[in-house]
Amino acid sequence: MAYKPFDLSGKTALVTGGNGGIGLGMADAMAQAGANVCIWGTNADKNTAALEQLSVHGTEVAEMICDVSEEAQVERRFAETIERFGNLHGVFANAGVSGGREQVPFTEMTTERWRQIVGVNLDGAFFTFRAAARHMVEHGEGGRIVGTASLAAISGAARNEHYAATKGGMVSMIYAMSVELARYGITVNAILPGWIETAMTERAFNWEKFAGNVMPRIPHRRWGQPDDFGGIAVYIMSSASAYHTGDTFLIDGGYNKF
Repeated sequence: MAYKPFDLSGKTALVTGGNGGIGLGMADAMAQAGANVCIWGTNADKNTAALEQLSVHGTEVAEMICDVSEEAQVERRFAETIERFGNLHGVFANAGVSGGREQVPFTEMTTERWRQIVGVNLDGAFFTFRAAARHMVEHGEGGRIVGTASLAAISGAARNEHYAATKGGMVSMIYAMSVELARYGITVNAILPGWIETAMTERAFNWEKFAGNVMPRIPHRRWGQPDDFGGIAVYIMSSASAYHTGDTFLIDGGYNKF
């Protein structure tokens, strides 16, 4: 039999925040590799557009509206996803929000804004991870749990303490989960994007001073693209990654090494 570890036929992946940016880049690649894919998002129009893009690959795809910061919504949508597909082999907790357009000094950061960021980026990841772990343990066939963290988890991000804290917290949670869930055949890993060209980073990238300071530090001499995350998503979902857990995949064009 030919060795085809990256054929995802018969597998199903859930991608939260999968209607654009990195999430859609991962979802699209997995669908091309043969996986069924369900995406969650909060914008109905973006969900519909993403679903149209994914549908051309010939696998079963679906979209659902879900605000991952709401525990009840996550539980309800997860149950509906299982009902629709029967099983989930991989869950990608990718939904997240940035520090916001108005980046203020740490001394002026409001508790309200702190809790908004934590609510989506960390609480939302926890709700998603927990639902995935419960399902995979109960189902008894192993699985893949993945979190989209950030370069901010391992480097200084001035005026982004709230965002950085959520991503650092996610990585620590993933380390702990990888140890606890390994006995069930479940791998748990984090993806750490660097400077990626998405709607979330558009304002920063259009700021001449920011681009002038950051771009020269990227050895690849370009911004990352959502498509750059397709390969790592397919690898993690595949049988080739069965013994690979508790890792952080830094996808930043070499930025953190320069």
